[in-house]
Amino acid sequence: MSPMPSVLFVCIHNAGRSQMAAAWLRHLAGDRIEVRSAGSAPASAVNPAAVEAMREVGIDMSAEVPKILTTRAVTESDVCVTMGCGDTCEVFPGKRYLDWKLDDPAGQGVESVRPIRDAIKTLVEGLVAEIDSTPTH
Repeated sequence: MSPMPSVLFVCIHNAGRSQMAAAWLRHLAGDRIEVRSAGSAPASAVNPAAVEAMREVGIDMSAEVPKILTTRAVTESDVCVTMGCGDTCEVFPGKRYLDWKLDDPAGQGVESVRPIRDAIKTLVEGLVAEIDSTPTH
């Protein structure tokens, strides 16, 4: 585990929800929390509607690429967040696992992605507050 808290966001394609969550966490927490995202069956590119929705709030994730979920990503993360998509992380002692129920932005236009983006922001803000209030070892 790294000396700073770390979070892994997981969705099947690592192209929408998990990418937006990772971008929000980087934006809101800066360098206080290490951020990872991955998927069990990564897409070839990040969802363009998700990129556009995040651009609207001043966050550029156009350079992100979907990544494969690995055991190492799970073992190196303190918190593993799945995105209500049926994807699972291997379970290791001492890890915190969350499942956020979120609509899938795949195949949706930016109008439909905006509410998902905003819901993810609210969840990430809560997670940051929890991590910031948790004493370190």
